[in-house]
Order: sequence, then structure tokens, then C-alpha cells
Amino acid sequence: MRAQITADIKTAMKAGEKVRVGTLRLINAAIQSAEIEAKGTIDDAAVIAVMTKMVKQRRDSIAQYTSGGRTDLADIEAAEIAIIEAYLPKQMSEAETEAVIKAAIAESGATSAKDMGKVMAILKAKHAGQMDFQKASAVVKAALS
Repeated sequence: MRAQITADIKTAMKAGEKVRVGTLRLINAAIQSAEIEAKGTIDDAAVIAVMTKMVKQRRDSIAQYTSGGRTDLADIEAAEIAIIEAYLPKQMSEAETEAVIKAAIAESGATSAKDMGKVMAILKAKHAGQMDFQKASAVVKAALS
């Protein structure tokens, strides 16, 4: 995945796409930072986690910029999200997420909210980068209570 990002930086530079180049460089820097923390190279799952975190940060920024009346900055963040999401696995729909959650609840044998951690562990192990775990957590909590 890292090689693809590096190749895309070169392509975007040749095409003169400043926003894309900047965003891809930010992705590259975030990956390098994660590798320094890990004291070695990181696998694609860790790269996906880094990029998912970047998307979440930008969504938070969009909310703050919008509430502050800075739609120009919110638009820049939205453009960066679109570029980052192109490298992430396809997100599950709500129906797919609910089906996966029901299967995880059945697999873990969860019966109460105390078992929520078991269900979330199964979901994170099998579907990392494919769903919004904050929303999934709320659905699991509702299903177990």
C-alpha cells in the first residue's frame, strides 16, 4: 500500500494536483510516524488504521470549521477525506453492519452489556477498517440491553 501511495504522489506531482500531493504527503508522513513508534515497518492493517484515524480527525475538523463558519476550510478537509478514503477498504452499509454485529453476538454468546467487549473484539479482529466502530458500539449496546 505504501508503494502505491508513493507512486501516486509522483503521478499527482506530474499532473499538478496540489491538494492531492499535499494529502498524500500527509499520509506518507503519518505512516512514517507510525513506523517510528513501532520501531520497524508496519503492515497494511496498521496503515489502514492510521488512515482511518486521519479521516476521523478530518471529520472532527469539518464539524468545528462548519460551526465556526469556515466552510472554505471544511471544503478542504472534505477533499482530503475523499483522497484518503480512496485507499481504505469499502465501508459496510448499515444493513451489512447490523448483520455482522448479530453474527458476532451469536459467536461470542453475549447476553448482556457486560459482554460488549467480547463482541467488539470479534468485530475489530474480523472487520478492521470496514466499519465505523463508534456507530457499531452503539448498535451492539442497544442489541445487548
